[in-house]
Amino acid sequence: MLERVADFIARHRMFEVGQRVGVAVSGGADSVFLLHALLELAPRWALEISVIHIEHGIRGAASLADAAFVAQLARTLELRFYVRQADVPAIDGNVEEAARNVRQRFYSELMAAGAVDRVSTGHTRSDQAETVLYRMVRGAGLGGLAGILPVTKEGLVRPLLGTDQSQIRAWLRERLIPWQEDETNRDLTYARNRLRHQILPRLREGLNPQLDAALAHLATLARDEEDYWEAELARHLPPSAGAQPVILRALQLTDASPALARRLVRRAMEIVKGDLRGIDFAHVERVMEMARSQEGHDRYQAPGLDICRSFGLMRVAPGGCRWDENQEFSVAVEVPGSVELPGSANRISLQVLDKEELTEACATVGNELDWQRFSSGEGAPSLELRNWRPGDQYRRVGRSKAEKIKFFFQQERIPLWERRNWPIITYNEAIIWARRFGAAAEFARSPETRSVLQVAESTR
Repeated sequence: MLERVADFIARHRMFEVGQRVGVAVSGGADSVFLLHALLELAPRWALEISVIHIEHGIRGAASLADAAFVAQLARTLELRFYVRQADVPAIDGNVEEAARNVRQRFYSELMAAGAVDRVSTGHTRSDQAETVLYRMVRGAGLGGLAGILPVTKEGLVRPLLGTDQSQIRAWLRERLIPWQEDETNRDLTYARNRLRHQILPRLREGLNPQLDAALAHLATLARDEEDYWEAELARHLPPSAGAQPVILRALQLTDASPALARRLVRRAMEIVKGDLRGIDFAHVERVMEMARSQEGHDRYQAPGLDICRSFGLMRVAPGGCRWDENQEFSVAVEVPGSVELPGSANRISLQVLDKEELTEACATVGNELDWQRFSSGEGAPSLELRNWRPGDQYRRVGRSKAEKIKFFFQQERIPLWERRNWPIITYNEAIIWARRFGAAAEFARSPETRSVLQVAESTR
């Protein structure tokens, strides 16, 4: 059986020569077997083995007894022992999720400190079967059906995913190696335990004696499919640091195959939210429905996310990111000078240039005003940079009358989330310039202009 474990390790390239491997040992049969198996296999990769244990504070005296058992096991095998005690029941929220977070944090700390290079956990093929079936009945997509990964980007490895729990217990009994039994594993108030002790046995008996292997194979197929889609998604949606809004084009979704479109939506959600917990098929389909709509605007709030469609764009933002709330700003601007736009990486700069210094680029004419219209000989004019506000209007160059800036937003198809902080410049409360829409006709540069007030926007 150890050769089968060794083959699984090699096939998934779990270890590099000379690495330090921390084995997460709960005291149960699977983790105890994993520790003994890796100790026997360690010379093949020159591994340095240590023991990791988390005492979650969930089961009182039984939990303390497990910690003492693992500590004694580490001493007997003369292995370095890392232990973390936690009061998981005192943490708000779901107990299982809280315990998982405690474990992940401890593993990350050990790896960040250089104590271990990898953390090995005792998940078996039986655990894989339970996970796949559990996620299936809860409506998971293909990504969820990939189940427990053999190797994760965080540095976790699962050498026993090709091994059944029954084989593990037989191996330990043959060698008279003791382990601890966790009585909560038989508590049928937990959905996982009902699946393990009631549902899976009936399915094996009534439908497929090799059900565990079949579900494990399904996980492998799903994982390979997801590996393919990872590469494909990178072509359509560049990686992001997360927590920032992701902008998708509605046509990007409607023109793609449903398989690709759904994955683009899920990936955008994952980038922004950090994970896909709480996100299910219905949430993704609602976003797909938004993309297909051709009328007006739409907004939808999924768990931890705020999703808005405006014109042909889809904005996936963190929940609570209120772009539609009043975020007014108003600052005086000097000439020459520059001002950073609040809540933005952009700056608005103003400078005065002689006409001879200008390059006659048509694209910049809308950002050039007649400086003489402001100069009165009494010092610099009082200019103000502020955000657009409902009701704002002015006469653009080439127009016969004043029009509302909201009309220009519609005409130029400016999405809703960009409007609130849209910068304009006023002189004695009259609008003289607006981003993209340019100078007011009354203040615009003309052929007779000798000195030009130039407005420029840049990103730092």
